[in-house]
Amino acid sequence: MAPVKLYYFNVSPPSRIALLTIRNLKLDVEIIIINTMKNEQMSPEFMKINPQHTIPTIDDNGFILWESRAIASYLVSAKAPGSSLYPSDIKKKAIVDARLFLDQDLFHASEEAMYPIYEQKATTIAEDKKEKIYKILGNLNTFMEGQKYVAGNELTIADLALLVNISTLYEIGANVNKFKNIAAWYKRLETIPGYQENLEGAKGIGNFLRAKMTLKGTWDD
Repeated sequence: MAPVKLYYFNVSPPSRIALLTIRNLKLDVEIIIINTMKNEQMSPEFMKINPQHTIPTIDDNGFILWESRAIASYLVSAKAPGSSLYPSDIKKKAIVDARLFLDQDLFHASEEAMYPIYEQKATTIAEDKKEKIYKILGNLNTFMEGQKYVAGNELTIADLALLVNISTLYEIGANVNKFKNIAAWYKRLETIPGYQENLEGAKGIGNFLRAKMTLKGTWDD
């Protein structure tokens, strides 16, 4: 069977969610780079594959899917049914889904914070945007009290999704270390497959935005 095709760009956080899932499932993959900074997602060839022209997109032997969290849950269900990465137990799965929704909120809050820097020539992140991100992280920190991972004591796709977005926040200056449960969890994930690939993408965003902000420490310094 042909490997899964992944249309991907490493500075795209959603792309890295899909790749982390593939790495942790140890799947064969053909990575096809779509450089969104050059608008390659708007090419006629890619638009035929995904009319919504978003990445990541996968092609699993003719089955086309986009939206990173949908890709993550599909890959586990299709390639490793019963895996603890996306458990079959309905209650455990519901907690994973709840954390994925939290991750989606965190991603959108991060986008709102970064967009003025990226597109509108701002040099600082607005205080209300920081507060929104810290509120979500504070909730997650509370949920994690007494457990190893975000949805319990086993690694799941919710950890992979949140790792992507929290690593990006680390690299753009968020003071994540003040949340002790998240900081310990983040350190714990350094050994999972794909961690370094994800970190390289997060640093790519971080270096770009830090240069625009002339930021050396954290937002709180």
